[in-house]
Amino acid sequence: MADINSLMDPAPALAATAVEDTAAALPLVDFIELLFFAYRDFVGDPDQILAPIGFGRAHHRVVHFVNRHPGMRVTDLLDILRITKQSLGRVLRELVDEGFVESRAGSSDRRQRLLFPTAKGEALARQFVGLQSRRMATALEASGPDGREAVQRFLLAMIDPEDRAAVERLIERADRAARARPA
Repeated sequence: MADINSLMDPAPALAATAVEDTAAALPLVDFIELLFFAYRDFVGDPDQILAPIGFGRAHHRVVHFVNRHPGMRVTDLLDILRITKQSLGRVLRELVDEGFVESRAGSSDRRQRLLFPTAKGEALARQFVGLQSRRMATALEASGPDGREAVQRFLLAMIDPEDRAAVERLIERADRAARARPA
């Protein structure tokens, strides 16, 4: 009968597990908060450039990825950003109207929309990358001799396992294309 009673009343076992889980998780709250503050400041630098032109963080992300992947399809951008078509449509329309991004029909499928940065969009993306690279370089320098590799491993591990390989390929493809472009 004791077995049946313990199955019917799982509260003591659950309570012990909850306490252990809480104790194990407590130190990570510090990391969670640090990540929030780091992200706030990391995106805050570009926010100061975007605010006067009436743009926000969604505009920043679109400009960044279109600049890193000229000629990318709208559907690929939707997959990367994981936002709705409606949300992306509004942001894209504003970026196109203001001359930061150009939308062209695909050569083999005219219904396909390909996105390219304009010279104005490239300049804006360079500003963002400059600000954020300086912030990151300073932080990596403060992280010690193997800080870059450790941070890279950590950030990659933060990405859902099923997405990691695709993210690595996306970054590598953009890096190769950037190296191949004339300076």
